[in-house]
Amino acid sequence: MAVEQDYFKKGKLEETAKALEEQIEKEPGNPVPYINYGNLLSAVHEHEKALVFFEKALELDSEAGAALYSTGIAFYQLERFEEAREFFLKAMEKGVNEGDVHFMLGMCFVQKEEQIRALPHFLRASEMNENDIESLFQYGLCLAQLEQVKQAKNVFLTVTEKDPGHADAFYNLGVACVYFNELDAANHAFSKALSIQPDHYLAANGKKNVENKMQ
Repeated sequence: MAVEQDYFKKGKLEETAKALEEQIEKEPGNPVPYINYGNLLSAVHEHEKALVFFEKALELDSEAGAALYSTGIAFYQLERFEEAREFFLKAMEKGVNEGDVHFMLGMCFVQKEEQIRALPHFLRASEMNENDIESLFQYGLCLAQLEQVKQAKNVFLTVTEKDPGHADAFYNLGVACVYFNELDAANHAFSKALSIQPDHYLAANGKKNVENKMQ
C-alpha cells in the first residue's frame, strides 16, 4: 500500500482512487483496498459512499477491526452516534484498542449527553498517549459538567502546561477559578485565552465579568 499512501500524503486523490480501483479489480477478495477506498471517500466528506466500501470489506472479513473503526468514524460524521458507538465497541472487541477508539467512544457519549460514561474512555485515551491533549481536555470538560470542578481545574491546568496554546483550556481554567472565587487567577486565565485567540468571545465575556467583580 506504499504507493497509495504516498499519493494520499501528496493530496493526489484522483491518482490514489485509481490505484485503489486497480487493486480492487486485481484482488476483489481482499478487504484492505475497500477499507482504504472508504477512508479516501471519508477524507473528502463522502461518508455515505464510504459506508458502502466498509460494508463490502466487512462482508469479506467480518473480523476486520480497521473496517469496523472506519465505519464508526463515518457514522459519527453523519451524526448517527448510536451506530457509531456500536461500531467502535465492535472494533475494540476485534482487537482495535488504540487511544483513538476510546476518544471516539467518549465523543459518542458526549454527543448523547452521557458524560459519566464518556469519562473512562477519555481518561484511558490520555493514559495510552501522554501527548493526547484533546482527550485530556475532553476529560476535564466532562468532570466540569459533572460538577467535579476541583478535579476539572487540575486537568485544565495540566492541559495548559502541556499545550500553552490551548485557548479553550485557559478559558475553562478561568471558569473553574471563578467557581472558587479566585478572581486574579481567573482574570489571568481569560487573558491568556484571549492572547492566543483574540476573538474568543466566551473568554472576553468572562474577563469582563471578572473585572467588574474586582472593582
